[in-house]
Amino acid sequence: MSDWLVDVLTFAALGFLAVRLAGAARSAQRRDGRRITRAVLRRVGWRHVWPVPFVLTGVIGVATALVMVPGLDIGWWTLLGGTGNPVFGMSDSTAGTALEWIIPLAFIALLIPALPLFAYSEERMFRYGAERWSRRRRAWKLVQFGLVHTLIGIPIGVALALSVGGAYFMAVYLRRFDACGSSAEATYESARAHTVYNGIIVALVLVVVLIDAVA
Repeated sequence: MSDWLVDVLTFAALGFLAVRLAGAARSAQRRDGRRITRAVLRRVGWRHVWPVPFVLTGVIGVATALVMVPGLDIGWWTLLGGTGNPVFGMSDSTAGTALEWIIPLAFIALLIPALPLFAYSEERMFRYGAERWSRRRRAWKLVQFGLVHTLIGIPIGVALALSVGGAYFMAVYLRRFDACGSSAEATYESARAHTVYNGIIVALVLVVVLIDAVA
């Protein structure tokens, strides 16, 4: 594929992602978005923070092993020269230019207010009602949770590794359901864990981007 075509496709993907992130940021400011955000954030505590390093270590370890398998290191974003998760906007097409840090900073600014909504949406999709599922269905939902991330360009092996994070969120959901008997509250609790997990990743990426920007 020629360099100019790669650049065109990369910037088209970045433009699409920018529109989606802007839409999510706007949704977070609407009445329903604010209600969900408040419900997720108001009970965030240390119990959601301390497991994250262990979960991330598990995800990274599994991802490192899986991407060694031929074919599992492929994602449409990496094929375009992208780096990491496309929602951070890092790619070879912007390397060495001011866009190398401007785009990631802009994307992160749009992403942060929408983190609780993204987490809650995924928890509704992949965890809600898990107390009624068989072990086989729960396991399949974990795989689905990982694989759905291939749609945004993450390599297949990395997406599958995200099932480790999904297993953690599932455990949080089931523990809360056992305690309160409410699927709705259990979903909010797993969304809290999910939001904190994503928030820590975003914070780490932000530090890297800022270091590169001032270097």
